Amino acid sequence: MSNEIDMTICLGSSCFSRGNRYTMDLIKSYLKEHNLQDRVFFHGDLCDNLCEQGPILKINGEIFRNVTSDNVYDVLSEFFSREDIE
Repeated sequence: MSNEIDMTICLGSSCFSRGNRYTMDLIKSYLKEHNLQDRVFFHGDLCDNLCEQGPILKINGEIFRNVTSDNVYDVLSEFFSREDIE
């Protein structure tokens, strides 16, 4: 099934300025490296009013807080292994 996983990165000014502009590229690389591009609908969204907990990444409605370029691979690996997708 195509795009069965919905992944949204916050591109509001707070999350964007705190690193989501870099994290976005790392997520794209991760999805490509793990052949997940066809299964994940990855897109940006504007503010979810969680600025104090950001940068924010949502996967299938689950909110991941304080996601940075330093921990995004760990967040993704943990999610996909838990979902038994990789």
